[in-house]
Amino acid sequence: MKRELVPEALWQRMEPLLPKRRRHRKGGRPYADDRAALRGILFVLKTGIAWEDLPAEVFGVSGITCWRRLNQWAKAGVFRKLQQKLLDELGMRGRIDWSRASFDSGSVRAQKGGPKRARIPPTEGRRAPSTISS
Repeated sequence: MKRELVPEALWQRMEPLLPKRRRHRKGGRPYADDRAALRGILFVLKTGIAWEDLPAEVFGVSGITCWRRLNQWAKAGVFRKLQQKLLDELGMRGRIDWSRASFDSGSVRAQKGGPKRARIPPTEGRRAPSTISS
């Protein structure tokens, strides 16, 4: 039995989060399918192959297109929004075990920035004037 990389349930949650694209002003090549790009992204991330080694004839998009979409979607916050949406759904169903959750300072931003550190004095002497330039 073949396992789909992008099941319909996942795609229905992700598609509304994708940024809208404008049409090309001068026509040009149509945009590659977003679902095919996501399929390619997940395949590369799952297998660890190089982006340029992704077979375009199998996925319908090139590896470079997938890499660009991953970059665009990450900058647009698509994956952060998808994670939040999935966590909200799991929370509503009571499927998150909060007794095993933890936070540390690496994942939680300090709102006021914490106390300022004192300036560390230099340990070396002054630099000598250059003998090359006048």
